[in-house]
Amino acid sequence: MNYGLYALILVLIAWMLYKRFVPVKGMRNLNLGQFKSKYKGHKLVDVREVQEFKQGHIAGAVNIPLSQIERRLNEIQKDEPVYLYCRSGMRSKQAAKLLSKHGYNQIFQLNGGISVWDGPTTKK
Repeated sequence: MNYGLYALILVLIAWMLYKRFVPVKGMRNLNLGQFKSKYKGHKLVDVREVQEFKQGHIAGAVNIPLSQIERRLNEIQKDEPVYLYCRSGMRSKQAAKLLSKHGYNQIFQLNGGISVWDGPTTKK
């Protein structure tokens, strides 16, 4: 048996799990109540893909898919709070990592994504 290979695989798995669950600098997870009470009047970004956004989104949200966020940073002010959501919270956390990497430090995420949203939605 090649124990070195097994050890390397375990280290890689541990690293991937760590990177997936480590907190993002400058990001705060908000539960539904917190998110609802704070997002209004701020930049609200739906990071889902266009077709998902068209099926229904939180009123006032702009669609900047995760796949486009780095090239559309100019649409998000660095010195103002930004509120992110996706379907379940995974893509919005990835978006938060990208924003943090580019100097954003007031990032808020809807924990659980739009799947926990119980307010009105808009279709486009």
